[in-house]
Amino acid sequence: MQSNKISFKQFITYFKIAVTGKEQDFTSVSIRRAVFMLSIPMILEMLMESIFALVDIMYVSKVSVNAVATIGLTESVITLVYAVAIGLSMAATAIVARRIGEKDLKNASQAAVQVIMLGVVVAIIISIVGLLFPKEILGLMGAEPELIAEGYGYTQVLLGGNVTIMLLFLINAIFRGAGNASVAMWTLILSNGLNIILDPIFIFGFGPIPEMGVKGAAIATTIGRGTAVLFQLVILFYGYSKIKVGLKDIVLKVHVMLNLIKVSLGGIGQFLIGTSSWVFLMRIMSEFGSEVLAGYTIAIRVMMFTLMPAWGMSNAAATLVGQNLGAQKPDRAEQSVWKTGRYTAYFMGFVSLIYLVFATQIIMLFNTQPDVVKYGSLCLRILAAGYIFYAYGMVVIQSFNGAGDTKTPTYINFFCFWLFQLPFAYLTAIALDFGPIGVFLSITIAEILIAIIGIIWFKKGKWKQVKV
Repeated sequence: MQSNKISFKQFITYFKIAVTGKEQDFTSVSIRRAVFMLSIPMILEMLMESIFALVDIMYVSKVSVNAVATIGLTESVITLVYAVAIGLSMAATAIVARRIGEKDLKNASQAAVQVIMLGVVVAIIISIVGLLFPKEILGLMGAEPELIAEGYGYTQVLLGGNVTIMLLFLINAIFRGAGNASVAMWTLILSNGLNIILDPIFIFGFGPIPEMGVKGAAIATTIGRGTAVLFQLVILFYGYSKIKVGLKDIVLKVHVMLNLIKVSLGGIGQFLIGTSSWVFLMRIMSEFGSEVLAGYTIAIRVMMFTLMPAWGMSNAAATLVGQNLGAQKPDRAEQSVWKTGRYTAYFMGFVSLIYLVFATQIIMLFNTQPDVVKYGSLCLRILAAGYIFYAYGMVVIQSFNGAGDTKTPTYINFFCFWLFQLPFAYLTAIALDFGPIGVFLSITIAEILIAIIGIIWFKKGKWKQVKV
């Protein structure tokens, strides 16, 4: 009894240390403690993101089915923005983590500045396209005229303000690479907390603020993210994390920028492959009508609720790999990956059971239209069947990225998504007339393939020799 009591006290103590960011060196403490200290704030960070996604869809679902479908179509396009942001953030995490492991804080800060500068340039280009052509973008995605008329404002605001998405991703990646996962966590708590408060105000109207419908959801999101970015910049400039940036650092460092671009190209390509496949899957789903599309969108949002914490644990593995390689401890880096993968699989296995049993009830929390519930719950059950594979797949892929080996996941994604998933989805859903179930099956089988191939390649150990 005494040992269990002490164990619980230790858990509370470690939890407090993790969320306050007091732990400094993840290359010397026990691997289990390092995984815990990094995973807790990253899990809470991603949970907050997924909670907002669910709350957002609950509010919007009260507007109309078209409003929900608008979010699904827009987010399938904006995942292309995420691809660039995540690709750059992978490079930022890998390079910053490696420099931190080498105890080289100056070059870690230089890398941080260059990734922010690059992100702003890319975001401006995307903003111009989003502001000028929102209707055309929805039209390309197969949206019906009524949906375009109701929802183009959402697309315009979200794409037009994508600099907030870009910087939120990139600066949090810098914090994670430095081991300051708690700072990234508090940033997303601020962002998504504001989103949750502002959502109903802008969607349904309050006081002098008129009812804006689905466009209001985009305005609330952009305000929340923008406020969080200001918070991040204050922390960077005033040095509340390991990375501190001064005005003198805001200059172009060509060699640092080129190294960053070199590492990020594989990451950008990797996620462009993955996210473009989601765009094509959404395009296939749009063939089956707004109700089916709404059910699919809700199921994906629900799924993200549990994938986000798993992403948090996989991000912890990436940081541990980068820092331990920088500290010349490759075996410890590998052990960190297997332990994180096992913990993630336990979590995902438990969640899959809940989704398999209660899928219908879960979808009905968001919408009760028969077709929405039918296809939403079917999607959720099929995706949940592969959850344990997702766990290992995410951790191993992120570990490659943490080592700076962004090419290997790119090849794996190309094979599993473009050469398998998309042809399989089109063949089964359209050509063989299986309908939406063909798309759902293609997602699960592709993720299983990613896990199997990723583990086989990871065991070869070539990632340990990558230089960044």
